Amino acid sequence: MFCYQCEETAKGEACTKGGACGKSNEVADLQDQLIYMLKGLAAVNQKARDTVPENPGLKTRLINALKGNEQEEGEPEDYIDSRFMEEALFSTVTNVNFSATDFKKWIQDAYDKREQIKSELQAHGVDLSELPQAATVNPDELGNTDSVSILATENEDIRSLRELLVYGLKGMAAYAYHARVLGHKDKDIEAFVDRALVATLDDSLSVDDLTGLVLECGSFGVKTMAMLDEANTATYGHPEPTEINIGTGSNPGILISGHDLKDMDQLLKQTEGSGVDVYTHGEMLPANAYPEFKKYEHLVGNYGGSWWHQKTEFEKFNGPVLMTTNCLVPPKDSYSDRIFTTAMVGSEGLKHIEEKEDGTKDFSEIIEMAKQSRPPEQLENGAIPAGFAHNAALSVADKIVDAVKAGQISRFIVMAGCDGRQHDREYYTEFAKQLPQDAVILTAGCAKYRYNKLDLGDIGGIPRVLDAGQCNDSYSLVVIAQKLAEAFELDDINDLPVSYNIAWYEQKAVLVLLALLSLGVKNIVLGPRLPAFVSPNVLNVLVENFNISKNTTVENDLGRLL
Repeated sequence: MFCYQCEETAKGEACTKGGACGKSNEVADLQDQLIYMLKGLAAVNQKARDTVPENPGLKTRLINALKGNEQEEGEPEDYIDSRFMEEALFSTVTNVNFSATDFKKWIQDAYDKREQIKSELQAHGVDLSELPQAATVNPDELGNTDSVSILATENEDIRSLRELLVYGLKGMAAYAYHARVLGHKDKDIEAFVDRALVATLDDSLSVDDLTGLVLECGSFGVKTMAMLDEANTATYGHPEPTEINIGTGSNPGILISGHDLKDMDQLLKQTEGSGVDVYTHGEMLPANAYPEFKKYEHLVGNYGGSWWHQKTEFEKFNGPVLMTTNCLVPPKDSYSDRIFTTAMVGSEGLKHIEEKEDGTKDFSEIIEMAKQSRPPEQLENGAIPAGFAHNAALSVADKIVDAVKAGQISRFIVMAGCDGRQHDREYYTEFAKQLPQDAVILTAGCAKYRYNKLDLGDIGGIPRVLDAGQCNDSYSLVVIAQKLAEAFELDDINDLPVSYNIAWYEQKAVLVLLALLSLGVKNIVLGPRLPAFVSPNVLNVLVENFNISKNTTVENDLGRLL
């Protein structure tokens, strides 16, 4: 095992004897094998994309092969199974899936899809002699293939950039998947994922070549987050400023955690009138601000905090818990029989809800369990503000601009990203507490749980914590900054009174960081530790071009960021 993709990695170097996240050595190795198989599938996908324009009949054959049809009929799209690519990449994000059984199946599925496409290409006379080893290896050979390991790339800087690119792609795949289930997809994004994966197999690419690809990944990250924003808001409306209840009711409840709004939608519809309340947890908190969800009276509010509090909060909730995406912590035996997973989420022994062919899911088993459960134990009471995505923030843009011009607001601090369980993340709470009264926090992601329950007040009716939503809603913060730059007639976004103090944990946060860099954002402070997969030389490039740096002390960082 050698894994260093998350902030929690052992000794700030790599997990080699079991993952800090809880995954086993076997699962870590299977994830590496799956990524290698996906690189081979990507190479074959590229061949198909290059060949189909010259062979229209091949498109139909590919559609039928991937769908298991025998007759030569098919839709004019999806001759490459990009949904599978997104799901498989997403499955390897930290805290998504801990099941060796699941990864073995994904590896076999990747192999089967790859061979189906190769078979059709060969039948049309396509030359496949120059495919990389990843496109020819069999699943039972993966354990003996040296190239599978991250450490197979001996040059530290090339390895660093390849992994940085792969982790960005994992984050992109997660966001693209959420958009896809709502009917939004983009062929250019899909093609870039394949092209970038194949590039990590190309030994002819230099440090400069890979650096360019990493920044291009950031650009496609912006495009992917914009697509997801459109998917969410077109389906559920634009989030509205909302005071979200953090207390509990007297009915039994279901707790939904993760990020998937479609799962949330289906659960609310199926529980309506059942006498069962629904509570959000973790990154699902922003769902309370969407108009389409606010109409449900049995959506009570949010229960608990960020992902790493699960072992305490899930036990006290008493009812069933639905995990829709990443942020699963391997559960305690005392409540594991109440944990349900869906989509890519999984852990041995947990009950899994499959998606049906029509795209729906049946949550009746969860609902019946909830009816037999005690109401949740109250953790806290009160309310927290949310719903300040770009549409809501820009609706009061004139008010914000006037407050800046009048000196009422001196600085905006972007404190987006992830939360984590280490003690040193208390830094973000103290940083928020010590900000001057004329500073406003712009946030997105679960990092907000370090300060969103503090009483920081407001400035002329503008809350001092403007919560844009989930980690993918960091896109909203970019839109807000760009519109402010227009309002102040600034050509450079870096001339705004905006500073960046970002917390990271996993690969979706990596994509958000790359997205900011691709937009030219400079002077980002990152913490609580710098990524172990960034080599000293690659870090120097980031410092020289973007002045990115690690956080230090609250006092020192307040000085330089203000």
